Amino acid sequence: MQEEVSTDVSVIIPTYNRLWCLPRAVDSCRNTQCKAEIIVVDDGSTDGTWEWLNAQPDIIAIKQENQGQTYAINNGVAHATGKYIRFLDSDDFLCEGTIDKQFAKAEEISAELVYSKVNNYDQQTGQITELPDIGPWDDFLEVQLSNRYGSHFLGMLFKTEWVKKVPRRPEFAYREDRMFLLEYGLLNPRIGLVSGCAGYWVQHPAQMQGNYQGLKSQATNWQHLNIYQRIIGQLESTNQLTTGRKQAVCTALWPLAHWIAKDFIKDATKISEWIKQLDPDFKIPEKGLQGWLYRNIGFKRTEQLSKIRRGFINIFR
Repeated sequence: MQEEVSTDVSVIIPTYNRLWCLPRAVDSCRNTQCKAEIIVVDDGSTDGTWEWLNAQPDIIAIKQENQGQTYAINNGVAHATGKYIRFLDSDDFLCEGTIDKQFAKAEEISAELVYSKVNNYDQQTGQITELPDIGPWDDFLEVQLSNRYGSHFLGMLFKTEWVKKVPRRPEFAYREDRMFLLEYGLLNPRIGLVSGCAGYWVQHPAQMQGNYQGLKSQATNWQHLNIYQRIIGQLESTNQLTTGRKQAVCTALWPLAHWIAKDFIKDATKISEWIKQLDPDFKIPEKGLQGWLYRNIGFKRTEQLSKIRRGFINIFR
């Protein structure tokens, strides 16, 4: 009797009404040398997605009522049989050979995480924006805590048994990918780099960038802040909050404080004070008059002046 070949990589693709791009995402995961399974979770689509999936013999198709992307991802993970998992949004796509290259690296060094850079792709124009090359990361958490370019989860391969320790969290729906990467980092994974581009983060009008407008922006900012509070708290409690990690998180908290200050100056001021506690030597990045104001009259007054200025601009538009 022939021995059954185990699955090497499970690719999990959540989708909702994206038949216009789903075939491209799926095609980019096919024709691998390693044994890969493509799991597509249809989150209640009404555009013919389920019918298309049923016509694909090489896809594990799962249908659920519309619950949101986070639930779809967790559903896919529950069905994954691969030694490793990679996540791919249905509007994005991988470069040829990415799955095989990253799987080979993971096996070579017994890694729990392998990463590569990701480039941007404009859906309307087809233009590709090359993002910076990535060098070896000494501290995965430090990179992910910071405001610097830290690749994208579509450019990463994860160990399945580790993924199941940190399920995606629906309560952080707008920022759950960030929460996942940080919680995964808390596990101190052995990491490996595969040079070159892993795939393309596709830019188009129907993306989640809409979460940064109106009421959704407030929810997104709150979730972002709550994530950092939780992660920093866990690092402090385990004596893992290094100087580098403190400095890194401050680079992300500073712009977050500005976004929150547009509606909640008091809460934003508390973030600025937290930054000072974490890194007393934090350098305000703004230049010119704005930088001078932050340094000399403080965060709260500078943001109050900015709010008054925005009000005048809106009046005379």
